[in-house]
Amino acid sequence: MGKLNGKVAVITGGTSGMALATAKRFVEEGAYVFISGRRQEQLDKAVKEIERNVTGIRADSANPADLDRLFDVVRREKGHIDVLFASAGGGELDKPIGTITDKHLNDTLNLNVKGTVFTVQKALPLLREGASVILNSSIANEMGFPGGSIYGASKAAVRSLARSWAAELKDRKIRVNAISPGPIVDTGSLERLGDEFKAQMASRVPLGRLGLSKWIG
Repeated sequence: MGKLNGKVAVITGGTSGMALATAKRFVEEGAYVFISGRRQEQLDKAVKEIERNVTGIRADSANPADLDRLFDVVRREKGHIDVLFASAGGGELDKPIGTITDKHLNDTLNLNVKGTVFTVQKALPLLREGASVILNSSIANEMGFPGGSIYGASKAAVRSLARSWAAELKDRKIRVNAISPGPIVDTGSLERLGDEFKAQMASRVPLGRLGLSKWIG
């Protein structure tokens, strides 16, 4: 029997990277998982990789209407949530001060901050007493990466949200935690960048290498 046997989990942005690896692990541990993603082709591929106990729902976490649709499906099919992993996020790491645009700022904050806020808020009626909420922040909330000021600021906001919500939801025994991973090479933000930039990132990691999200079951 797995650690999550019979549990229901929702993972936003669950089509790649750490979120997809988490979905696979949750299923291995006995959970039924709902994953969301913005691109149908990638969503279908992820569902096929997970193979069982999974439902994929196309949704943009920056769009509250899409989140309503996501949680409507969860409500109809399972009726509750035991684990919510608000993982959807991203941002450009090559935007130093002087090159930041209004669109870049809005896109990053809408996905990483607004998306996280409304993901958790809209899931609240479905969260069981004692449920677990996990927010995906980043080591960028503490370390300054050249070109990543807006991304880092958005992830610092996520870390702050976790602190406040942990206090607000304690009476329902809902745990709220933020994880702050270092640079993961097979996520969208880093896959698009060149080898020189990746080498610079790796040089700031004590082990001298970037992380991998691959779940080896």
